Amino acid sequence: MKHASVANPIRRWIGRCGLSLAVALALAPGLSQAQQAWPSAKPIRFVVPFAAGSATDQVARAFGQKVGEALGATVVVENRPGANGMLGAAEVAKAAPDGYTILIGTNSTNAALKSLMKNLPYDQDTAFAPVAYLGQVPLIVAVNNEVPVRTLKDLVDLAKSKPPGHITFASASTSQLVSSEMLASMAGIKMTNIPFKSGPDAMTNLIGGQVMMFTADFAVTVPQVRAGKIRGLAVTSMKRSAAVPDLPTVNEALGLKDYELIAYFAAFAPAGTPAEVIARLNAAFNAGAAARDVQERFANIGFITEPGPPSALAERTRVETAKWARVIREAKIEVQ
Repeated sequence: MKHASVANPIRRWIGRCGLSLAVALALAPGLSQAQQAWPSAKPIRFVVPFAAGSATDQVARAFGQKVGEALGATVVVENRPGANGMLGAAEVAKAAPDGYTILIGTNSTNAALKSLMKNLPYDQDTAFAPVAYLGQVPLIVAVNNEVPVRTLKDLVDLAKSKPPGHITFASASTSQLVSSEMLASMAGIKMTNIPFKSGPDAMTNLIGGQVMMFTADFAVTVPQVRAGKIRGLAVTSMKRSAAVPDLPTVNEALGLKDYELIAYFAAFAPAGTPAEVIARLNAAFNAGAAARDVQERFANIGFITEPGPPSALAERTRVETAKWARVIREAKIEVQ
C-alpha cells in the first residue's frame, strides 16, 4: 500500500503536466525547424546584374557552387542585365530580406551608380547589407587590330592628331565607361562612347571594328588578346599583372602617376537580412574565396580573392563610393 501511495502523486503530477508537456514536445521540432529552416526552404538566388559570360557572371557561378556546397543548399544564378547593373541591383533591393536573394555586385552597382544616375530606384547607401568581398581584377585597354597604333601613347597621339571624338570606345558597365573617360581626361583627349548591353557584345563589336577601343576586365579581354583577335595596350592597375606581364600599366605607358581603376566583386543582401544569415553566408563565401580551385580557375584573368568580414566590405564600399564620385566628377562624365 505504501508503494501505491507513492505512485499516485507521481501519476497525478504526470496527469497535470502531461498535456502541456506533450504540447511542448510536439511544438519543439516545429520551432527548431523554423529557426533552422534557412537555407532549406527554397533555392538561394544569386542575381547577376550583367549578362551571361561577363566577369561578374563567371565569378557568381564559381562562388555559387562553393556557397551551395558549404550551406548544403541549391544556388541558382540569374542574369538581370541592364542600365549599368541598375536593374539587377534594384531587384535585389526590393527583395524580401530572408537570405534567399543575393546580389553579386560590383563597383558599378554599389559604388559608382550613385554618382552616375540622376534617379536610382533605391538608396544605394541603405538598400543593401554587405555580405562578403569576393575579389578584384584590373582592366585591359585594348584596340581593334586595324587601329594603326602599337602602344597606348600611339593611341593618345592619334587622338590628338584627329578631330575631338574621332576615337570611339565601347562600354557596357560603369567600370568600362569610367576607366575610358578617366583615361581620356588624364591624357587630355576627347573620345566618343558607344554603349552596349553587355561586355561580350561590346567585345564582338571591337573585334569586328565597329568601335576602336574597349577597356574591360581580364575575363573578357585576355582570351581575345592571347588569340590575337585584339591588341592589348595597357592594364589599369598600379602594378603590372602576372596574367599579362608584357603589358605596361597606364601610368607607365603615359608617364602618369595616379591612374588606377580596379573592378571588384562582392555579395550583398537586401537590408534587414538577419545577422545570423549574413554570418553564415559570409563564412560560405570566404570558404569559396580561399578554395584553391577557385583561385587557380581565375588566376589567368588576374583575379585576386580577399576573404574578410562583412564590416570590411562595408568600409570598402564607403571608401570606393567616395573615390568613384571624385573620379566621375574630375572626368566630367555626364550624369544619366
